[in-house]
Amino acid sequence: MDVADKPSSGYALGPPWSFKGRALYQLHLVRAETARSFIPKEFKLVQFFGYTLGGFFLAHYDESPAGTFDELVVIAGIVWNPPTSCAWAARVLVNSHDACSHGQKEIGLPSRVAMFSKRAQMMTETAKNRHNGFLNIFGLATALPTLREHCEIRVSEVNDSSLTQLCSISMPAVVPKSKPSGVWMGPVIRMSLPSFSGQTLHNPHLLKYSCQIQCRVRAVEAAKVSGPPKRGANEDCDDVNINTDNLSIKKHEEDETWRRSISVLLSKPILALEFNLLKMQVEAPTVVVPSSRENK
Repeated sequence: MDVADKPSSGYALGPPWSFKGRALYQLHLVRAETARSFIPKEFKLVQFFGYTLGGFFLAHYDESPAGTFDELVVIAGIVWNPPTSCAWAARVLVNSHDACSHGQKEIGLPSRVAMFSKRAQMMTETAKNRHNGFLNIFGLATALPTLREHCEIRVSEVNDSSLTQLCSISMPAVVPKSKPSGVWMGPVIRMSLPSFSGQTLHNPHLLKYSCQIQCRVRAVEAAKVSGPPKRGANEDCDDVNINTDNLSIKKHEEDETWRRSISVLLSKPILALEFNLLKMQVEAPTVVVPSSRENK
């Protein structure tokens, strides 16, 4: 889908803001040192053995205050501010200028305008015959090649008049908007996904907001994520002189944030959940007063 240029007045109606569509919520094990670089010092990163729980939320909204658009939220990890823990977004990509502006100013998100290029392709997969369990022991089981439709989504960030690819996400074809015969989309669930945000150029406050979700959810095969093509030597940020030029310092910092966002996306997936018939309400954010550091 191309970037939407026409502004929408839907956000002007005020919260809660309603969205309908479908999404993939994929959880990854993210290195704590990578996630920590995104988290404000006021919050404690929830981690175990050097890892936290991050990943991404990839959504297509058929209805929203900004109309139809796509969104990729890169989740750095889980942060703790007693008495609650919430997710922290490292980067948010949307193909709607209106949604981007609203996310930046009202929600305190690190939103950027992007282009989402989608294509369907048939891929050959091989699977061991489950009836050949004995032969599997000796590696003699027959492989069964099958053709399966996959959807590839390439996300490229819009920088002035240029595009810079962030990632490519490949996954088995998703369930259509209307339930096809014989396909089980999982039980109906209702849940709240709380998140922290803020401390950005457009919104300096620390904020907390929640997404009230109703959808059909099922576990699916994890999507395969690949990073952007390697940069040329003349584009590598190691060549930037960060000691003498403020613009170069800014570019260096942005390149580091860019690389760490890609590291989150390329980290090890542990669970993928498909949200169908998604209905989501985003509440107005509230200002967070960080817990006293005296407990540390």
